[in-house]
Amino acid sequence: MHPDAAEILITESQIQNRLDELANELNHHYRGADLTLVGVLTGSVMFVADLLRRLSVPLRLDNIGVSSYHGNTHPTGEFTLTKALQLDIRNRDVLVVDDILDTGHTLHRILTLIRQLEPRSLKTCVFLEKDIPHVHNLKPDFVAFKIPNRFVVGYGLDYRERYRNLPYVATLRPEVLTRPTG
Repeated sequence: MHPDAAEILITESQIQNRLDELANELNHHYRGADLTLVGVLTGSVMFVADLLRRLSVPLRLDNIGVSSYHGNTHPTGEFTLTKALQLDIRNRDVLVVDDILDTGHTLHRILTLIRQLEPRSLKTCVFLEKDIPHVHNLKPDFVAFKIPNRFVVGYGLDYRERYRNLPYVATLRPEVLTRPTG
């Protein structure tokens, strides 16, 4: 375990086992579809990469870049589009894959943007869903894990751009969260 971690909430083996199950769900759901998978940068990179290797349905991959945490442990409410979609998704089945559903503000804005591009269908898949109310009663279509309302890192999720490379999901020790940046 990393020395800055307080507790591992989801182990590497739990993640890999759940991804096998989730991929089976997605392969069944999208059988015969014209799928475009849209990863939300940067936190979903590990999730998207591991999920892609398990999907057997034909698909195209694109990414959308947004920023909403800006180095904080809670979403700031600000929304910055850092990378637009490159593929045409009109009349395509689109699956937006995100790392974490927290308040839902970011995912709601992404879905609003994508709906304007007129996909045939639009669904969401999140690695983690926090057990808190989400804006507009947003409910993801596919969820890998539900977690309590705690700040977590690892498996793509970061704190101040660190810890993304941890192969598990963990909380950080309180002193790490109050440590000055530098």
